[in-house]
Amino acid sequence: MSVTAAKSIDTNQAERELTDGFNLMIDALKLNGLTTIYGVPGIPITDFGRMAQAAGIRVISFRHEQNAGNAASIAGYLTKKPGVCLTVSAPGFLNGLTALAHATTNCFPMILISGSSEREIVDLQQGDYEEMDQLAIAKPLCKAAFRVLHAQDIGIGLARAIRAAVSGRPGGVYLDLPAKLFGQVMDAEAGQKSLVKVIDAAPAQIPAPSAVKRALDVLKGAKRPLIILGKGAAYAQADDEIKSFVEKSGIPFLPMSMAKGLLPDTHPQCAGAARSTVLKDADVVMLIGARLNWLLSHGKGKSWGEAPKKFIQIDIEPKEMDSNVEIVAPVVGDIGSCVSALLEGMGANWAAAPSDWTGAVTKKREENVAKMAPRLMNNNSPMDYHGALGVLRTIIKERPDAILVNEGANTLDLARGVIDMYQPRKRIDVGTWGVMGIGMGYCIAAAIETGKPVLAVEGDSAFGFSGMEVETICRYNLPVCIVIFNNDGIYRGTDVNSVGSDPAPTVFVKGSRYDKMMEAFGGVGVHATSPDELKRAVNAAMDSGKPTLINAVIDPAAGSESGRIGNLNPQSVLKKK
Repeated sequence: MSVTAAKSIDTNQAERELTDGFNLMIDALKLNGLTTIYGVPGIPITDFGRMAQAAGIRVISFRHEQNAGNAASIAGYLTKKPGVCLTVSAPGFLNGLTALAHATTNCFPMILISGSSEREIVDLQQGDYEEMDQLAIAKPLCKAAFRVLHAQDIGIGLARAIRAAVSGRPGGVYLDLPAKLFGQVMDAEAGQKSLVKVIDAAPAQIPAPSAVKRALDVLKGAKRPLIILGKGAAYAQADDEIKSFVEKSGIPFLPMSMAKGLLPDTHPQCAGAARSTVLKDADVVMLIGARLNWLLSHGKGKSWGEAPKKFIQIDIEPKEMDSNVEIVAPVVGDIGSCVSALLEGMGANWAAAPSDWTGAVTKKREENVAKMAPRLMNNNSPMDYHGALGVLRTIIKERPDAILVNEGANTLDLARGVIDMYQPRKRIDVGTWGVMGIGMGYCIAAAIETGKPVLAVEGDSAFGFSGMEVETICRYNLPVCIVIFNNDGIYRGTDVNSVGSDPAPTVFVKGSRYDKMMEAFGGVGVHATSPDELKRAVNAAMDSGKPTLINAVIDPAAGSESGRIGNLNPQSVLKKK
């Protein structure tokens, strides 16, 4: 080749428009409607965050990757699109991994994108900066994991991650992007052609007609039927179909905590206040998007009574059937399609649930509500849990559009039963694992994804896992009101170390002022010592929309060990004297 010809080729290449891994990843996200990223900047993804923001993607920067991951996971739950979390390599990836595993366990669609070291260095273990085989570590803890090595594969890699996250039973997906990938250069036109817009990422899965008929036949023969609604039913956003089915059947329904509000907790068929009775006495139980895991005592044991049960289960995952007990009528498919098919199969002349059963459930519910009412009306100072929750119950009733975030031990267990919900997907909490630390991440994503005001009800211990994110809430000026039930410790603040001067393991600094933390970052801090003070403070915060933290002083002696799951906490038989 002549020198002149070589120069001509060089000139043509220079004139061609080029793109790189940074821009291709940003374009791929935008093409698929993923326009918010939750994460923590750092090597090797700092420039990616800056460029994404400049390209119109909203980049929400956190103080810790686990909280960013929790935000992404609940964004997925609320929107049915995968929430995106972006982390640095190794330690940042590991911090995000807890949230990824939590998302997978709870069936929330999420994509964790992490920068990583180059393969040739990792595979030879040559000691690169934050060297780690992240793909291998992520695989057992999520639904799928992919690594992209070439810029032209970015479109396919993200498309596979999106489809894996939302199709079938949703879950977490890991996408590994080595640092060298971002700087790879290719022809811009070819790069655009390599991008993939995912079509019908979560296609409907229609149940078999024979399965629908079998389920209806079992339901027809029931004398004491019960419907249990799980968070899978809430995620499905088949709200109208579920409401029509429940009301047409006339069957009492029991909502699991994140399904509260699919139908209002004040609905005449709601059996939430008669939970023990309906679990014990029902003869046929229909599960809609709920799993018979520890939250339902695995479908057996004392809480389910001695009478034999027949279980009908609606779930998108066939392997979920018979996981703990025999399922006599499995219905496999997406919730919306399954419930619609059941409605159609019921026809016009479906007989409502037996009146003696529904009457007995209503009577028990009303008795329990009446018994609880006086405890929610007290104005004790310092507060007990019921007095404080009684105030928040009223506030949510007056503001049903607000989103309630809830975590803690006693704070969670008692709030779940006391605070009624009126609209779907307005209550979000610790989910299947019962893990603490979801609070601030969930608050941030809920406010950003919905634009609605958020009320967080936090135990003081639970708040400690993600409390630094109050700075993030203030930085983005989000309409979040945080109420910390402060009883000076984990479960209670009264434990004593009988053998030394160190505080007991479950005790915190007495009289802590969490409200001062919020003030330090420019938010509003309030110290409340009575239900009346708490009511005024929360209403003012919700009216203003300003970031607010209320330090609600709870009697240190209030609360019980491990909340309502103390049976899961082994007790020593041979305690030291």
